[in-house]
Amino acid sequence: MSLTLERDVDTHGGPTRDLKTRLRIIDCDIHPYLRTPRDLDPFLSARWRQHLAEYGKGTRGIYAARGTYPRFMPNTCRRDAWPAGGGLPGSDVDFIRSQHLDANDVEFGVLEPLLEGNAPRNVELQAALCSAFNDWQVTHFTDIEPRLRASILVPQDDAEAAVAEIERRAGDRRFAQIQLSSRTPEPLGRKRYWAIFAAAERVNLPIGLHVGGPSAAAPSASGWPSFYVEEHQVLSHSMPTQAASLILEGVFDRYPNLKIILIEGGFAWVPTLGWRLDANVAKMRSEVPNLKLKPSEYLRRNLWYATQPIEEPEYPQHLRTLFDWIGWDRIVYSSDYPHWDYDDPQRAIKIAMSEAERRAIFRHNAEQIYRFN
Repeated sequence: MSLTLERDVDTHGGPTRDLKTRLRIIDCDIHPYLRTPRDLDPFLSARWRQHLAEYGKGTRGIYAARGTYPRFMPNTCRRDAWPAGGGLPGSDVDFIRSQHLDANDVEFGVLEPLLEGNAPRNVELQAALCSAFNDWQVTHFTDIEPRLRASILVPQDDAEAAVAEIERRAGDRRFAQIQLSSRTPEPLGRKRYWAIFAAAERVNLPIGLHVGGPSAAAPSASGWPSFYVEEHQVLSHSMPTQAASLILEGVFDRYPNLKIILIEGGFAWVPTLGWRLDANVAKMRSEVPNLKLKPSEYLRRNLWYATQPIEEPEYPQHLRTLFDWIGWDRIVYSSDYPHWDYDDPQRAIKIAMSEAERRAIFRHNAEQIYRFN
């Protein structure tokens, strides 16, 4: 397949909207939605259908209903993403095709269910819902649209059940990754999660670590934010803390081939985290004597970073400097379709890029991480 453009890019670095590019895009973050809550019924046992009817999910947190807080109105989505035939944005494959896949020449898109399977406090229900969501993804999305690939949603609070779900799905080529959330009851470096990492390395699938999750703890270190803009800002703060935990607790030394993509967590924090951790570890090496590399080296070896929400510095050249430090081979394009802060691939990266740089971000890096064929 040719990767040359029919003509040059615009000054923003993306292909111009009125021209077709031969560089077909890989989008690492597309959110599928249930059309109705009953869509899961065919994939749940009678026991769990009855349980949900009688008791509900028993979710954590003060926003359990997810309806009254402005963040979720209207359903966190673009106002033009609601299908004309009814249902929620992200629930109609034909509409996803026309509005995003075809419009942006997306060759592959990785589905990221919104972690609903991990919401219940009941870990057995977590496991049942995760399995149901996985069946639902392939039945309602990947089997209908071959450009889409599913994520293996796992009950991360129950490592044994999570490993069983990974092993059940790992041989299915319709799944491109394992999905975890960044807001967990304990930092991800803790040993309670190591069996999941071992399974991911064993089956050679990457982990998509998506921002958010079921933790009932306040999203900021000081408690609950007052404003939506404040809460939206602190969403990404879980990512550097999880990266530090994974590095310092030795996950990447124990599982050196583990690949984790940080999705919707930004990436401007990566250089400063590496500098600070390197300096602190040098001073307190006796506390983490088993680390084989400098922390910044793990950031470049085991972690990748999705573009959405891309940082937009006042001077665009600063974004290029940021890419240079992180590495052009560590960044993958993600749209966050159909959410309101969707990043259009034509406009999101506002710097001029060479063909090699553009190819790395919009396609080649993802090909190296994910399984598409």
